[in-house]
Amino acid sequence: RGYTPPGHKWPYFPNHPDYTDWSVDNFGPIWIPKEGATVQLTLANLPLYERIIKLYEHNDLQVKDGTILINGSPATSYTFQQDYYWMMGDNRHRSQDSRYWGFVPHDHVVGKAVLVWFTKDPYTGIRWKRLFTLVD
Repeated sequence: RGYTPPGHKWPYFPNHPDYTDWSVDNFGPIWIPKEGATVQLTLANLPLYERIIKLYEHNDLQVKDGTILINGSPATSYTFQQDYYWMMGDNRHRSQDSRYWGFVPHDHVVGKAVLVWFTKDPYTGIRWKRLFTLVD
């Protein structure tokens, strides 16, 4: 069972009751937004993009009487203002990654992995052949 963020009832992104069958091993399908891409908005897929639209792209998003409103106007689609990423940890079952927090906006990325500095197997010890190898 995954860690449940404070204020959420479900541990995995998008932390919504319609997505309770998603788990650390059974996740998606998911589409990762890119700058300029447009997605059709529905009440079914809104939980996937709500955080982006509200928090990262600074819009007022509401649902009233089954209608999605962005900045007070009815919306059936949304065009993203920046690239987003889906971050995955290398320790699948112990990583708090995008399966928990969701999409990461481009302006939140502070670096890129280029080198394996250290790696250790819990059973066999240090993985000497992987040390200082380049990340593809």
